Amino acid sequence: GSTGILILLEATRRVIGIPLVVIAVCFLLFSYYGQYAPEIISHGGLSLKRLVGFQWFDQEAIFGIPIGVSVDFIFLFVLFGAFLETAGGGKYFLDLAFAMVGKTRGGPAKAAILGSGMTGMISGSSVANTVTTGTFTIPIMKQTGFSKEKAGAIEVASSVNGQIMPPVMGAAAFVMASFIGVTYFEIVKHAFLPAIISYIALFYISHLEALKLGLKGIEKDKLPKLKETFLSGLHFLIPIFVLIYLLVYMRLTASYSIFYATISLVSVNFLYKVITSRKNNNLKENLSLWWNETVIGLQKGAINMIAVGVAIATAGVIVGAVGSTGLSTNLIIVIESIAKDNVIILLLLTIILCLLLGMGLPTTANYVVVASLMSMVLVDVGNASGYIFPIIAVHLFVFYFGLMADVTPPVGLASYAAAAISGGDPLRTGLQAIWYSLRTGILPIVFLFNHELLLIGVDSIWQALVVIATSLIGILVFTAATQQWFINKLRWYEIIAFLVISLSFLAPDYVLSKFYPKFNEQKLSAETIQKLSLDPSKEVHIKVTRLSEYGERYKLFVIDKKKFENKFNLEEYGIILADQEDQLTVDKLNWKGEAKKSGIQMGDIISNFKIENPDRPNKSIVYPFALIFLFIFGYLNYRRKKKD
Repeated sequence: GSTGILILLEATRRVIGIPLVVIAVCFLLFSYYGQYAPEIISHGGLSLKRLVGFQWFDQEAIFGIPIGVSVDFIFLFVLFGAFLETAGGGKYFLDLAFAMVGKTRGGPAKAAILGSGMTGMISGSSVANTVTTGTFTIPIMKQTGFSKEKAGAIEVASSVNGQIMPPVMGAAAFVMASFIGVTYFEIVKHAFLPAIISYIALFYISHLEALKLGLKGIEKDKLPKLKETFLSGLHFLIPIFVLIYLLVYMRLTASYSIFYATISLVSVNFLYKVITSRKNNNLKENLSLWWNETVIGLQKGAINMIAVGVAIATAGVIVGAVGSTGLSTNLIIVIESIAKDNVIILLLLTIILCLLLGMGLPTTANYVVVASLMSMVLVDVGNASGYIFPIIAVHLFVFYFGLMADVTPPVGLASYAAAAISGGDPLRTGLQAIWYSLRTGILPIVFLFNHELLLIGVDSIWQALVVIATSLIGILVFTAATQQWFINKLRWYEIIAFLVISLSFLAPDYVLSKFYPKFNEQKLSAETIQKLSLDPSKEVHIKVTRLSEYGERYKLFVIDKKKFENKFNLEEYGIILADQEDQLTVDKLNWKGEAKKSGIQMGDIISNFKIENPDRPNKSIVYPFALIFLFIFGYLNYRRKKKD
């Protein structure tokens, strides 16, 4: 077992580099010398026999869920991507992108975004996506007037976005489904809308940059013709349609779907070579070419999988260390001690940890590490802060910010790769890419609080259309504010107005709460609260403070709607309160009651008691006001441009 771990670490050093090895070794040392760690995160320490046994022979560490998923699903998708690339699919997508948008203002940048999006759908790496498409797009962007850094940054932003794009999502979608215990289709359904609106916003950024620089598109005669280009690679689209049809319509498993899609890709490529050979009468040459492409595709698939497989296995060392030492529970205590019940501090700490842990890691390994460490921390501490975060929203949150490590200096690998092609400064390219990626960074923060962005709680087509439209307007307005340009350059007060308008579209609940609180806070008195008659159609939030050896811990307990059929009080819920030393505490607990089942304990201090506000209007009332203000400020911006 020890030899296996050492060989794995050496393989990681050769394939990925030193950073991941250092992180893994630190976690192994923590597992062994845990008793010497600071008290708040210390543990008894594992013997060498137990440490190696858990890491190498157990099914929760190196040979755990992530490596199992990589064998079952990820390799098949990596192989599919390799076959597609070898057969010329990557170049086809890029040519198609240029034919579609190349002649528009800032056309090369838009083509880079579209090409990277199509490639990123089946690619497992931000860096590989940057290098593959950037080799063609970055020089053309520079020729049409983009600076070296901006050309590189647009390519980086679009390549990293490829990893959040269903159906593959950098292969992390399959690991996520296994971690959470839901179907792969559920993950794709929830991840789809944020990915789409993020790409549309990036298109808008490239358009605004072209407006600022006064750029034109590429001349029509220098571009490939759309109809000819589309038809020339139609056979590349068939396997992708097969994949989407089997996944989405037939609801087959991911492994079945990608298996048949790969078979169809190889078969369609064979038929294409046979049909085209009739024109030039070169059947033998075409069959030889098809055979070579198939063999090279197999080789590339295996080689590409080495980086993913080795990284995931080493990430398993970190997962094993967390599981065997109880580190995630201790992290909750640490972060809760720092953040207390302040959700903003909590999110900032989580974002910083995601960026640090994600440095230099491939997409899937990146997700495995940050999810194993931070997902439950965010759920528990968010709950303590008074917020209920769906588990899928939390996993997508850490996935998004783990990916941002590919952009952010000093270890933004995608930024370094783009700078190497553009000849620009890597640090400036990374900083510019961060600026372009702000719209991707804001989305996970928004969908933690506005779950409709992930299509959670969306029950009708009409509601879905409203969510899509308002989310799209919100992200475009936010993009205009961050780029300081709408129809004309935005002034400082217009930027503030645009940010408020954007917030109104993306998080209407938050804006409405400033005028109509979602919950009415009750005065903390045993006599008052104990006698309250509670409406079963309204949600009740009970926030408690619990004393522990590490200080105060915070918990939120929710009495959901329809929990009771008729009006009820707290005694029927299962608790009796008492005023003790100016504090409202749980004095008696019904051992068979709902309160006990939900986790309330004797001695818990009630720090907040809220009942859903019955007079609060529907949050959609915010949208018309936001549209009116957008029209007013947009018109003023347009009038100033006309005047200039």
